[in-house]
Amino acid sequence: MTVKERIIKELKEWVPYILIALVLSFGITKYIGQRTRVQGSSMETTLHDGDQLIADKISYRFTDPKRFEVVVFPYAQDEKVHYIKRIIGLPGETIQIKDGYIYINEKRLEEDYGRSKIINPGTAAVPIELGEDEYFVMGDNRNNSKDSRYESVGLIQRDDIIGRAWVRLYPFNQMGAVLHE
Repeated sequence: MTVKERIIKELKEWVPYILIALVLSFGITKYIGQRTRVQGSSMETTLHDGDQLIADKISYRFTDPKRFEVVVFPYAQDEKVHYIKRIIGLPGETIQIKDGYIYINEKRLEEDYGRSKIINPGTAAVPIELGEDEYFVMGDNRNNSKDSRYESVGLIQRDDIIGRAWVRLYPFNQMGAVLHE
């Protein structure tokens, strides 16, 4: 057998494995998990600029998103850009920010994520009623976050949520599950 024949035989043996690997990697990123990178400081102190995450794309096929879960969704003005924010308001609720605090159905939200008073309530200065498939999201760094308070982001539709932040892959010293509550 010539060298050329051996190379061709070897390639024929490897092609099925390469195809299987490609199909599996496509299937995983399409239906199971998606890698995403945190850009900016809007989710500090939970997530930091440069953190690498895997978003779980399966959970929301069986359950609805819950308050305080960290979700990934496309930015309305550029589908290639993904935002990572925390769910604050759920479908059917009324959200308002007054005196620097979040109110849901006129009751002040008790939470530990946003550690400083909110300076700019944005569109939430007046009550916002969420529709049956709408979510109000905010970054944990409330005074440095482009989120549902701003028209460029707005309310997030259920179908637009790609997944729930699941695992931090990088930096390695902080590798592990992303805490939601």
